[in-house]
Amino acid sequence: MPDPNQSGLDSEETCSCSPHTSSGDDSIKTFFEGDALFDAMLDAIATAKHAIRMESYIFADDETGQKFAQALCKQAQAGVKVRLLVDAVGSLFQFYRSLDDMFKQAGVVVHHFHRWQWRKPLRYNRRDHRKLLVIDHQVAFLGGFNIHRESSLRIFGVQRWRDTHVSVGGQLAEQAAELFDFFWLGHRKKLPKEDPDASSVLVTNQTRSCRRRMSCIYNDALNNAQHSICLTTPYFVPDHRTQKVLLSAVRRGVSVRILLPQRSDVRLAGWAANAVYARLLDAGIRIFEYKPRMLHAKVVIVDGSWATVGTANMDYRSLFLNYEIILVSRDATLNMQLQKQFETDLEEVTEIHARRWRQRPWVYHLAELIGWSARRWL
Repeated sequence: MPDPNQSGLDSEETCSCSPHTSSGDDSIKTFFEGDALFDAMLDAIATAKHAIRMESYIFADDETGQKFAQALCKQAQAGVKVRLLVDAVGSLFQFYRSLDDMFKQAGVVVHHFHRWQWRKPLRYNRRDHRKLLVIDHQVAFLGGFNIHRESSLRIFGVQRWRDTHVSVGGQLAEQAAELFDFFWLGHRKKLPKEDPDASSVLVTNQTRSCRRRMSCIYNDALNNAQHSICLTTPYFVPDHRTQKVLLSAVRRGVSVRILLPQRSDVRLAGWAANAVYARLLDAGIRIFEYKPRMLHAKVVIVDGSWATVGTANMDYRSLFLNYEIILVSRDATLNMQLQKQFETDLEEVTEIHARRWRQRPWVYHLAELIGWSARRWL
């Protein structure tokens, strides 16, 4: 089983790549239902006058994807510059050639990120997990929602996925456009400068200077927690340092609550998460499993005053391999809304208790060992 003490890292160390933020109000809007988000995104696309930048790990050729495809094509035909970046693995078997042809005829420029190449086999393991839409430098949307039917109550029904997204404007929207352009052009050395006085900032790990940036940000925030940590993630496979930081927090009296899905869409990921339960539960960390449907949101709230929302999961792939984008914020209104949703989600959970957890049959422990062994590839 994983042992956080195997890490040689000092949990008190901080990383210079963590962004600096101050208190403020950025008028950020939250979305917890796919239908409301998709309606807002489609409305924004319809208002575009100059440029649309869109990026999605999954862009499915289903009812939801067709709505977006038609909206993007309509704007491209009207003279708007439309660029779409989809991940070649995330959209595999979902983004069909007919959709490519449709975009090409309309003038939408589509790029499939990191398709398989025999000459560059290792690159195939680095995926674009970001979900981003930017309209005219005016508004940007980012978060956990993919473009597929599973996120829609109207289409998928009551079992639609539970996720979180935000929309931002002003300087954050301009920053989102810059980050998209840098990534589209393949810039991996430098990024646009971040405003140290901003209350919210968009953060990516697309440069080579700090591939561990997401891990650094999370661990720095958890290290500085004084009262509470609320963590929501669909895939919880923390590395040894993150385990060590969480254990350190609870030992100094911080309330640590972790919300995970009861049923994961990736079974191995669920087994890998289960492998760390016992150690965390024994230390006093509370773990809850969300029962109603697949939980896909990625949110961390520290002391009710600092939060992240975006595309990064708390697992090896997001923290060290995939390209991700998150919003780091001290926006009071946003943090209050995220905290409220966390408490609402806790109304439909099963809490995991240490004693009962250890009494499970041996076959579960075997599954956890298998899942943990595969953690770097999930």
